[in-house]
Amino acid sequence: MNVETWLLFASAALVVILIPGPLSLLMIGNSLNYGVRRSWPAFVGGVSASICLLSASAAGLGALLLASERLFSALKLVGALYLYYLAWQSWQASRQAGTPAGLPAALPYPGFRPLFWRAFGLGASNPKDILFFAAFLPQFLSAERPFLPQLLVMIATWAVLDLCCKLFYGLCAHGAARYLRTGNGQVWFNRISAALFGGAGTASLLSR
Repeated sequence: MNVETWLLFASAALVVILIPGPLSLLMIGNSLNYGVRRSWPAFVGGVSASICLLSASAAGLGALLLASERLFSALKLVGALYLYYLAWQSWQASRQAGTPAGLPAALPYPGFRPLFWRAFGLGASNPKDILFFAAFLPQFLSAERPFLPQLLVMIATWAVLDLCCKLFYGLCAHGAARYLRTGNGQVWFNRISAALFGGAGTASLLSR
């Protein structure tokens, strides 16, 4: 991959990654509840999901999903149900945040595995991302160059940009933590999160 193509890919990837979505919202929530440093397993989980989706797209899973409507529908249902589950968790957290015992600072740290797998599950549960990567990657691949080195460069570039973006959202949440960690701030943040997660799940089910 030449420098010009790489710069074009990196610029396009950055624009796509910066668009807020459910995973960005999860990063913000984790940073508020546990701090940016202690949320690193979630950052790694989200980036790992992106790497897996990129690799799956390159391996031809995107074409398989396009060819199998039942498989795509099944994966879409799983992703929507997971988003509904996150919406329910956020709504429950908003109810707890309204009480003195439910302040975010008192939340116990769940550890590496729950943070990692929650972020990984959310990032990997949307089959549309696989289809997006299947359509996105070929635009920057050259048939005249070896495939694997190009793919590795693209995956590494995406992973670095994705991690930086997630850290950016976490740091922004840290900057607004003084308000969002108050009772009312946390209640409304969790309610908005629940609405966005639920809306994303519904949009996934209704989309064609």
